[in-house]
Amino acid sequence: MRLRNIKGARERIADSSFTIDEPLNCKGKWKEIFGNDNPVRIEVGTGKGRFIMDLAEANPDVNYVGIEKYSSVLLRAIQKQEERELTNVRFIRMEAEIISEVFDKEEVDRIYLNFSDPWPKERHAQRRLTSSSFLRRYDEILKKDGQLEFKTDNKDLFDFSLMELNTAGWHAEAVTFDLHNDRVMNEGNIMTEYEERFSAKGNPIFKYIIKR
Repeated sequence: MRLRNIKGARERIADSSFTIDEPLNCKGKWKEIFGNDNPVRIEVGTGKGRFIMDLAEANPDVNYVGIEKYSSVLLRAIQKQEERELTNVRFIRMEAEIISEVFDKEEVDRIYLNFSDPWPKERHAQRRLTSSSFLRRYDEILKKDGQLEFKTDNKDLFDFSLMELNTAGWHAEAVTFDLHNDRVMNEGNIMTEYEERFSAKGNPIFKYIIKR
C-alpha cells in the first residue's frame, strides 16, 4: 500500500500532548507516565488508531500505547485522539525493532498485532512482526503470564506466523481461521479499519492468541 506523505506530519505529531516524543527515556517509567499502576498494553502498528482508542474507551482501567512508524498514518490517529481525549492512550512514532529499548522487562501485559505488513518476499521474512526474531523481542518486555493477539486476512502470513511459534518457544492458546464466524473468539471483538473493509468483501479473518 502506497502511503501519501503529509507535509509537516512529524512536527505535528511531536507537538501533540498525546505523543511520546523521546520513547528511549520511557523504559521502566510507564506507570509514572500514565500516573497510575494500571496494566500497560501495546499495539504494534497502530495505523489510524481506531482499534486502540476503542479498546481504551472500553477499558478505562488499562493504559494503552500505540506504536506506528509512518508519520502520515499516525497523524490521523493523533487527530482522532485530540477529538476523543482519552486519558489512557499515548502514541509513539518509531520502528518496532527497538521495542525492548522502550519497555522494560515484564512492563507490558498484552501485545496486539493487527493486519501487519506481510513482507511477502522470503528474504524479508524476519521483518514480519510475527517472526521468531520479533517474538523474542516481545518476550523481553511481556509479563510471564502475558499474551499476544494477532489478526490478519493474509493466509500465507498467518500460516508462517503459526510455524514460527515453536522456533521462538511460544504456544497457541486459541486459533481461528474465520474469526467473525467463531462464536467464542469473536465475542467482544473490536474491529480495525482494515478488518471492517476486508470482512465486508467476504474475506475470512485469521486470529491467534499466544503465550510463552
